[in-house]
Amino acid sequence: MRTTETESAPDTSTATGGTFEGPLAGVRVIDLSKILAGPYATMSLADLGAEVIKVEHPDGGDPTRAWGPPMVGPDATYFHAANHSKKSVTIDLKSDRGQAQVHELLAEADVLVENFRPGSSLQTIFDYKELAAKFPHLVILHISAYGDHGPMRDEPGYDMVAQARGGLMSLTGEAGGPPMKAGFAMGDLGAGLFGIIGIVSALFERSRTGKGQYLTTSLYEGQLALHVNWATNYFADGKRPHALGSGHPNLVPYQAYPARDNYFVIAIGNDSQWQQLCTAIGRPGLGEDERFATNRGRVINREYVNEELSRTLRTKTVDHWCALFSAAGIPAAPIKHLDEVYADPQTEALGMVQTVDHPTAGPMRQVAFPVNFNGLRPPVRSAPPELGADTDDILGAADHPHPATTGA
Repeated sequence: MRTTETESAPDTSTATGGTFEGPLAGVRVIDLSKILAGPYATMSLADLGAEVIKVEHPDGGDPTRAWGPPMVGPDATYFHAANHSKKSVTIDLKSDRGQAQVHELLAEADVLVENFRPGSSLQTIFDYKELAAKFPHLVILHISAYGDHGPMRDEPGYDMVAQARGGLMSLTGEAGGPPMKAGFAMGDLGAGLFGIIGIVSALFERSRTGKGQYLTTSLYEGQLALHVNWATNYFADGKRPHALGSGHPNLVPYQAYPARDNYFVIAIGNDSQWQQLCTAIGRPGLGEDERFATNRGRVINREYVNEELSRTLRTKTVDHWCALFSAAGIPAAPIKHLDEVYADPQTEALGMVQTVDHPTAGPMRQVAFPVNFNGLRPPVRSAPPELGADTDDILGAADHPHPATTGA
């Protein structure tokens, strides 16, 4: 397997003097996906040490390369968000030669990720049954909008469509206000994260059986899986849930509150913390009131509790309350903007932002993988690739395949 190093890549040496290769070192991934869900999953596999070859159409490549401004170098920052540590190969998947080239790559690969629209010509060309028969070792992940079955199977869908149909937009926003999408692309990202779990699990099983398998997930399925307590609340009482702003359906107080200068959040998870809160803000009587002594009572009296807390909290600043609550062990935090988040000493201490060199844009910051291994964070190994940057290298080497691995 070939690797790419950059001059500005972070230190990857371990305490024993070796190089951090990652738990998926030696695994080769062919990425035929585009936009976000699939590319985010394959980028994460690359962070974990896999070699990821991103296959793109020669005319423009992944559509997100043009999803700007802002642009950094020749590509949009949206593309840069989900494609670092990969190699880019340009292939026309609908041509005979292109299909042969992909098959050559798959003969050497361990994982294939694609998000072809169900019933499309590309899904027919790269039929998973034929691929599984020809490459029985291959783990194939198919990501779609609505899943492989049901009346919506063939419908197209982007993240916001999934958030709408999957219920998230009905739970986001102020009570009684218009529906809102989540700030993050939770439809795409949810599918990508569940896809990663499926791939790693299938590779683990293949280490025992030697056989790959076909995996499917969708933006819609991911949304349902992430409903968690919203779903079980509905299953229990049959009442239609509605948006609560920053509030929590099962906990009070657990939301944003107004201070004198801005908003901040308080997150009370038990009755003891509630008593500590009331003492800290100088409202012991509120804590002694039997109506609010338990979380059940506070949820039932949500509006009154929040009004009383807000009346007191408006008298001091965010900094005042957060310092006071921190000293008292009460969970609370200011609501930060991204410029503040990336300047935060906690972000720096965790090493979550790393810098790599882009061939035309120069130094480029990227968010790293959020799991450490033996205290070491996987490095961002290279910048997002320019379109077709590795075509000659990868396809030129395809005539000299190495045996596909049979273990994770």
